[in-house]
Amino acid sequence: MKALEASVGTPLLVRGQRDMRLTQAGEALVRHAAGILAGLTAAEEEVAAIAGLRAGRVRLVSFPSGSSTLVPAALAALRAAHPGTRVSLTEAEPPASVELLREGDCDVALTFRYEGAAGGVEEWDDLVVRPLLGDRLVALVPDRHPLARAESVAIGELADDPWIAGCPRCRGQLVEVCRAAGFTPRIDFATDDYPAVVGLVGAGLGVAVLPQLAIESVRPRGARTVRLEPAVRREIVALTLPDLAQVPAVTATLDELVRAAGR
Repeated sequence: MKALEASVGTPLLVRGQRDMRLTQAGEALVRHAAGILAGLTAAEEEVAAIAGLRAGRVRLVSFPSGSSTLVPAALAALRAAHPGTRVSLTEAEPPASVELLREGDCDVALTFRYEGAAGGVEEWDDLVVRPLLGDRLVALVPDRHPLARAESVAIGELADDPWIAGCPRCRGQLVEVCRAAGFTPRIDFATDDYPAVVGLVGAGLGVAVLPQLAIESVRPRGARTVRLEPAVRREIVALTLPDLAQVPAVTATLDELVRAAGR
């Protein structure tokens, strides 16, 4: 009781030789004690439920081709194993998705970076990185293109074709790869929508280079994929903050994304 009085900074009991009685402050504390104890009990039960994966929330952000391929299988498995855990999904391309994680606006970021791109490992050195898969880029050409039935194609063989480019980061990577091959691509169309890229190529309006993961979620009508040589890959990873990596629901989400990538 003396420790409690020291904590609140005022006496709570008047101590006599034969009995004790509450001070006005002590009476106020007693009036609120039941509510305080009930609140503590409720808080303990909620924390225990979250720790035991009977409850909890995970905010996931993903790039579009990841949302349509890896995320559905991962979240279906998570819901089956832990139905009390809720996951929300929003879409953003890197680097915006990584900034959302750093700013506390999401708990897990499904993202990517290209091999050999500027920044390297330092780009994520403050984050927990769970590698998922290496996603190889493929050339996408119209069915009637002279190279449509080639086993593989060097990007320089497409130097004279008009191009359809994707998201800003993919667009930048395309320009870098083309420049390394000795040419600057003539980009006639640019869109973040992979089905739109496939549709434009299928209509014969140009060629494109897309990640294999993006092709898996779209039926390329009127277009054909050709292996690109030398290989260009992007690294698909799931990111979280070090403290969040200790949260059971976040850990379970990361584990299911790894399993989905391995299927």
